[in-house]
Amino acid sequence: MIDMEQGTIIKIISNQYTIDSCIGEVVAIPRGKLRKEDSPVVGDVVFFEKIDDAYRIHSILPRKNRLLRPAISNVDQALIVTSVKDPDYSCHLLNRLIFLVSLAHVKPVIVVTKMDLVDNKEEFEKEFDSYVQAGYEVFYSYPGHNDEQLKEHIDGKISVLCGQSGAGKSSLLNRLDPEFKLQTQEISKALGRGKHTTRHCQLHKVCNGWVADTPGFSSLDFTRLDTSHLDSLILDFQPFLNQCRFKDCIHVNEPDCAIKEAVHAKKINASIYQDYKQIKEEKK
Repeated sequence: MIDMEQGTIIKIISNQYTIDSCIGEVVAIPRGKLRKEDSPVVGDVVFFEKIDDAYRIHSILPRKNRLLRPAISNVDQALIVTSVKDPDYSCHLLNRLIFLVSLAHVKPVIVVTKMDLVDNKEEFEKEFDSYVQAGYEVFYSYPGHNDEQLKEHIDGKISVLCGQSGAGKSSLLNRLDPEFKLQTQEISKALGRGKHTTRHCQLHKVCNGWVADTPGFSSLDFTRLDTSHLDSLILDFQPFLNQCRFKDCIHVNEPDCAIKEAVHAKKINASIYQDYKQIKEEKK
């Protein structure tokens, strides 16, 4: 495209779209046609141009995924922040977040916090090893822990955070990148406490990657989601798919089900299967 620049939307406040690009950060507004159709969201890669003294967003490049809440696109991974204490660890909450992230076509990454607060570390490590064996990536992070591997994992990616309130999402980001605390304080001042903001979503630069500051998924309700292909998204199940007697097996009540046999043989994390089965039964 002639005289077009390309960049990523990193912040939206009302109708002001901040774009990170090779010419630096610019603030643009979308063309009228875009506003009427599919409005740009944070994470969108866009073409923009300068007309007179203002920047206009011309078009949005195809998205690889899009989350509704937070409204963000092209997400590489969801960091599922899971504390082992205060609040206590829940494998069922973790499993459901893994399912929800996977259904949104986003890669789940488990980040375990507050291991410094428990005495039975070995029990928790054994628990999380079952997720590692299935193919999920698990990182530990707490004060004094070496976070280099996790920092490398954030580098160059767009990440969102999700997890139970109090699991330590903000503390995690402040540990990984002290600059993050300064950024969030500035945003609080800019928005003002108690003031209504029409739209505000932002990506922060953390460890040379981008992290959404509107973390988490607002609901764990699966009843409105299409879970017909959930079995194919669960890493524990993948070695045993297409081995059931029936092609349309949903792995709940059918006979000769390879998934159920693998659970019985302790080759699949029992809690993962339990939560999968419960979701399938809720859908009925």
